[in-house]
Amino acid sequence: MVAVRHRSVLTEGVRHLGTTEWPWLAAAAGATCLTWVAAACTRQGAVVERLPRRRLLAAQFAAGAANHLLPTGLGANVVNLRFMTVCGLPLARSSAALALYLLAGSAGRLALLGALLAAFPGALRLGTLLPEGALGPLALAAGAVLLAAAGALALVRRLRTAALSFLRTALGEARAVHTRPARALALWGGALAFPALQAAGLVLVGRALGLPVPAAHMALAYLAATAAAALVPTPGGLGSVEAALVLALVAVGGPAAVATAVVLAYRIITVWLPLVPGALALGALVRLKAI
Repeated sequence: MVAVRHRSVLTEGVRHLGTTEWPWLAAAAGATCLTWVAAACTRQGAVVERLPRRRLLAAQFAAGAANHLLPTGLGANVVNLRFMTVCGLPLARSSAALALYLLAGSAGRLALLGALLAAFPGALRLGTLLPEGALGPLALAAGAVLLAAAGALALVRRLRTAALSFLRTALGEARAVHTRPARALALWGGALAFPALQAAGLVLVGRALGLPVPAAHMALAYLAATAAAALVPTPGGLGSVEAALVLALVAVGGPAAVATAVVLAYRIITVWLPLVPGALALGALVRLKAI
């Protein structure tokens, strides 16, 4: 619907792709490859046991393809949960490690976003990333979900017992990881590096297409847009991420057509080009019974 409504801007953005400076795009592709390394470091940091490095890295690459089958990162999480159980971790500990990974990843992204908002307070108004009047319904929906979860835990004893057992396991896993400096460094270093590399990829694409926006403002736009897009659970963030990124880049001062071209090129590099190789890697890991 949004693409149809703004098809003239989209057409102009596609036309603007012809002005690309390819060395910057190659650097953006390199930053994208490093995100898989950062994800692998964070996954390793979430467990005490040493995971097989090559298969761990391959699993992160394959998880990107699986992410397009289920919304809000569920595909990647299913792949990594299966990978850890195949490596010998019990399901309870694998689930706890996954929860720790998600917590660290969210904390790292929000920490970078908070730091950039503090450093550049006037660069972006977060309200521009959500449709007018959407904040109230989203807050009500979030409150309803939390209330329903609390009610279920209070009323269903078996569910409450399972939740408390999982919480004990997760806390124990977190304590064990943080007694090992190397694991803690991998966990939190990877959690900060992952969104930083993603934002760097967008900055490099912006430079390739001549987007007249400071690099720090582009990084801020990326982090804010992806945080907003997470509220709309679509497979691989398709549609929601593109729309939020264009809005964010325009909000920090980018021309609409150039911002559209930047987002198209960025999503081609980070989503569409790795999709087929990632699917092949996923199939190979399944055949090898690595996941």
